[in-house]
Amino acid sequence: MAITAAMVKELREKTGAGMMDCKKALTEVDGDMEKAIDLLREKGLAKAAKKSGRVAAEGLVDICMTEDGKKAAIVEVNSETDFVAKNEDFKNFVKDVATTILKSDKTTVEELLNEKYLDADATVQEALNSKIATIGENMNVRRFEKFVVDSGKVAGYIHAGGKIGVLVAMETESDSDELLTLGKDIAMQVAAMNPKYISREDVDQEYIAHETEILKQQALNEGKPAEIVEKMVVGRLNKQLKEVCLLDQPFVKNPDLTVEKLVKETASKLGTEIKVSKVVRFEVGEGIEKKEENFAEEVAKQLK
Repeated sequence: MAITAAMVKELREKTGAGMMDCKKALTEVDGDMEKAIDLLREKGLAKAAKKSGRVAAEGLVDICMTEDGKKAAIVEVNSETDFVAKNEDFKNFVKDVATTILKSDKTTVEELLNEKYLDADATVQEALNSKIATIGENMNVRRFEKFVVDSGKVAGYIHAGGKIGVLVAMETESDSDELLTLGKDIAMQVAAMNPKYISREDVDQEYIAHETEILKQQALNEGKPAEIVEKMVVGRLNKQLKEVCLLDQPFVKNPDLTVEKLVKETASKLGTEIKVSKVVRFEVGEGIEKKEENFAEEVAKQLK
């Protein structure tokens, strides 16, 4: 039986397995879709079964915070298309979910879905189901975080109309408006540069060991003498840490300053210490495998 691009596409959507693995499986079982699924599962190539091919990988990130800047919530709600993400009804729903999170003490999405939606009798899940029925697209509340500070402020930043959202918590005795300006600048930095850690103290040893080994092999593969490899690795690792640690990064608005120096200058001006204690960055759809619009054509080209 001839294996078509459409068959490969269908199997890939059902299993999440690689394109060529799907083609091999279908060839092996003479095009029997169910047997191909079983074969991929047996080989450990099938990912978690997908309920449907309708992947919700678009959507919005939104933030809600108290007026005093002591509490803030950030949420990502996904839709299938960017068109729906721009719908006012959808935008309002995401904002209302963020407001619900801010007022709630729930810590998981499952708990949140069973929480009362704003002041209505319906739960968040029921409100979500209603939106799905009205709008006609698969949607889901993917993730959220809530920051609470006793002494200090939480600042937030939304980029590109809700494609990226960032919260930054700062611990300090100051209550100055300049603190929020600093917080927003740091949040913009995080949105743009996506650091993995706040400071070098936060970097886990597994990451250090892993990167050290890679850099060591790179240097050896470049033919560098063994006696200078260690020094090279230290230098390269140091450069890498400056890229992945927020406080070590050059400040995007003024590259002559590091973010750490920016924080210290603001702290000096306000006459108190400031510690960036927590950061979260949500980017819509990150980590979700998105369907290609012309996937069948893409497969056909690959198979040829």
